[in-house]
Amino acid sequence: RIEIQIEDLTTMAAQQEKIVVPRNFYLLDELERAEKGKTHMTISMGLARGDDVTLSDWQCTILGPDGTGVENRILSLLVSCGPDYPREPPSVCFQSRVNLSCVDNKGQVDPRKVNVLRLWNREQPGNIESVLQGLRKEFMAPAEKKKQQPADGQTYF
Repeated sequence: RIEIQIEDLTTMAAQQEKIVVPRNFYLLDELERAEKGKTHMTISMGLARGDDVTLSDWQCTILGPDGTGVENRILSLLVSCGPDYPREPPSVCFQSRVNLSCVDNKGQVDPRKVNVLRLWNREQPGNIESVLQGLRKEFMAPAEKKKQQPADGQTYF
C-alpha cells in the first residue's frame, strides 16, 4: 500500500511543468483577432508583409486620442516580435513623427519608459494590442498632452 500525504501532492503539483503555448500559435491568434476586427476600434494591426511566415513584423496604427496634440490623427508604427515573444515584449518603432518622451529621434520606443513594456510579465504576457493601447495612453499623460506635435504626415523614414 502506498501512502501519499497532502504535502507530497502539493509539492508534486508545484513541480509540474507549465504548458507553454508556441509562439506562432500565440501570434496566429493575434492575427485572427485583428483580421476579424476584434481589437479595440482605436487601433489596427496586421502583418507588414504577407509572406512573413514567422509572423514577426506587424504594421500597426493608433488613432490619436482626443484632447492631445495628435487628436484624430492616424499614427503608423512597426512592431517586431522577436523569437522569444511573447515571453519578451516586442520592439516598437513609430513611422509617424511624434513628440513623446518614450520615443527617440529615430522613432524607436524606449521600453523602459512605457509601462506596458517595462512591466511585461513572462508568466502572463501582454500582446500587440495591449502595447498599442499602452502607447495610446502615453499621449494622454498630463505632461505629454501639452507637447507640441510635428505636423500631420511627417515621418521618421
